[in-house]
Amino acid sequence: MKLGLSDDSLMLQNTFARFFEAESTPARVRAAEPMGFDAKLWESLVELGVPLMRVSADAGGGGMSLFDATLMMDHAGRRLAAAPIAEAVVATRILSECDNEVAREWVARAGDGSAILTVALHRAKPGKTQLVPGAAAATAIIVFDGEELAIVVPDHTVDSPLTLGGAAIGRFDPSLGARHVVATGAHAARIWSAGIEEWKLLTSAALIGLSQEALTMAATYASERIQFGVPIGSHQGISHPLANDVIDADAGGLLLSWTIRAVADGHPEAGATISMLWWWAVRTATRAVAHSLHTFGGYGLTNEYDIQLYHRRAKAWALTLGDPEDELLLGADRLLTGTESVLPDVGAVDIDFTRPAHAQALADETRALFESILTPELRAKAHYSFEGHDWGVSRAFGAAGLLYPGWPKKWGGREADADSVRASSDVWDDYGWTIVPKGVTGMIAHVVMKFGTPEVQQEVLPRMGAGEITACLGYTEPSCGSDVFAARTRAVRDGDDWVINGQKMFTSGAELASYVLLLTRTDPDVPKHKGLTLFLVPTDTPGFEFHPVYTFMDERTNATFYQDVRIPDRYRLGEVNGGIKVMGAALELEQSGGSLYNHMRTLAEHAIEWARDTDKGAGKAIDDPRVKLRLARAVIDARLAEVLVARVISARAEGQPDLAFGPAAKIFSTEAYIADSADLLDLAAPESLLRSRVGLGLIEEDYRHSTATNVYGGTSEVLRSMVAERRLGLPRSRM
Repeated sequence: MKLGLSDDSLMLQNTFARFFEAESTPARVRAAEPMGFDAKLWESLVELGVPLMRVSADAGGGGMSLFDATLMMDHAGRRLAAAPIAEAVVATRILSECDNEVAREWVARAGDGSAILTVALHRAKPGKTQLVPGAAAATAIIVFDGEELAIVVPDHTVDSPLTLGGAAIGRFDPSLGARHVVATGAHAARIWSAGIEEWKLLTSAALIGLSQEALTMAATYASERIQFGVPIGSHQGISHPLANDVIDADAGGLLLSWTIRAVADGHPEAGATISMLWWWAVRTATRAVAHSLHTFGGYGLTNEYDIQLYHRRAKAWALTLGDPEDELLLGADRLLTGTESVLPDVGAVDIDFTRPAHAQALADETRALFESILTPELRAKAHYSFEGHDWGVSRAFGAAGLLYPGWPKKWGGREADADSVRASSDVWDDYGWTIVPKGVTGMIAHVVMKFGTPEVQQEVLPRMGAGEITACLGYTEPSCGSDVFAARTRAVRDGDDWVINGQKMFTSGAELASYVLLLTRTDPDVPKHKGLTLFLVPTDTPGFEFHPVYTFMDERTNATFYQDVRIPDRYRLGEVNGGIKVMGAALELEQSGGSLYNHMRTLAEHAIEWARDTDKGAGKAIDDPRVKLRLARAVIDARLAEVLVARVISARAEGQPDLAFGPAAKIFSTEAYIADSADLLDLAAPESLLRSRVGLGLIEEDYRHSTATNVYGGTSEVLRSMVAERRLGLPRSRM
């Protein structure tokens, strides 16, 4: 997996960032209104070769990949470029695939600036006009009527009605003007259809860039605007919606990269994802600009403030294609019923979400081990929680070095890379086998490796790696909830020992664990976050007790009690009163999004299976457009969650700055999982109410499972504050 840009792509990205910052200033954008065309900007774009950037070098173009073209469009979106860039790029790309002199002549004219080309996004129909982006500034428009692909040169100035946000939209009548046919039949249909798909990808990039820039503007304003004596961005009512939006925008950018790679690789869901990506980009832009404008309050409504330009263009750029829900439905048809799509040739793609061969090899080995040890009785025992743990399975994986394959060999691992570890871990989800005990134990082991004494490391890590023991977390207290820094459980030094007294709540897995990673207060006289120390407490120490607490999710957790629990100082992790540093290392792993995307994908698959088999009206439920839309939303949420987690792994592997990528992935995954499981439970009602471990019962189980996912590992509210502060640069939040 490689998500970082190549040096060439970085150079191109930086070039266009500087170009649009200089050539598409807010003043220039305003001057281009109301039509939305900046002639001077267009001249500069022609000088850079932008209209021909997707035309092959052999045909006189730049030969640029579609991925690199989206990098350019991202910055065009950020600066609200008042020019039909995506339309011109697509128009010349279409014409370059028409093998005739007329097409080549118009490509040359577009390249030397003597003609501006755009493309009609909908099929031309006799006597029917359509609104075409860029048509008000164009010399010629590419049209397709179902049989002929033609260049239409209007015999009059195309009407430029006043619109929501410029984009040089023109009301175009394809029957009025000189018509030059450049392709016919299946060949014409193929290149026009591929061109429209390319336009969606390019414009999605612009909408994502627009969203991110609007959010940056809002965050800057919220950090500077003082009300009630503090910056307004310190209030969660302001910061949390912006955090949600930037997660969605970042997810859209990652999905764009995934989609282009999928097209290049011939992925079966590539065509469907283009349409679903478009829907997501439009939806995200709508929400991002609304919340951004709201951040400015009344000032955001005034023409003097730039945010209103973003608010209007978020819709003006998108809706020339029509209702975004129609595009989502097209994606659903492509995904669920096999509707065919014609996709563009995207060229080289440096970004790669796929697993390398060695990672797949470890996944295959993991799968083979499951097949060899999972008896029918064990398969029936499988559960997503600690209740699904089996010591025999744990030891078998430990003996094979597959329980923690990323660990050093001396502790029982394989020293596998992050791609391999993720691939192996995904197989556990494929089998529905609980990953929670090993996940929690692995996180605690990471802390022990980093902060534990050699003596404790040798005592604990080999047995963990062998699958012989597990550990659990002792953070939360009955009166503290997510405010773990308010912990009252006391640890008092007594010579070479520490004596611990207190109570913890929601200590899941304590009934299995040999150790508890325990957060204690060691100095009550300093600020609460400075007086904390972590210990690894053996659960067989006198004075430790646990009592079961059962939840409606079919999970057991525990209340744990510590009465004069005496442990040697060697079990201390990190410095005395340095617990916040130790916790940071643990939370970095816990707040990474995990593998909920696998549960989300399986949830969607169960619902799709139900829809294919269930009668509804005159056909099956899968034939109902409303059903297809809801299934498509669940599918795309799972993919978005997956790419957000991929970013976490990639950023760590490549040493990139971590701008709360883990918290962002967890927020999105858990909130989408909760929403989708509830929606699909509704969709299949009332039969979905019945509890079982098969069929619709799995949707009901997912509904209950999802409920707590936005609580443990850090509540969504806490994590949103982290995203707001680290990703958007907002001040520390307050209630």
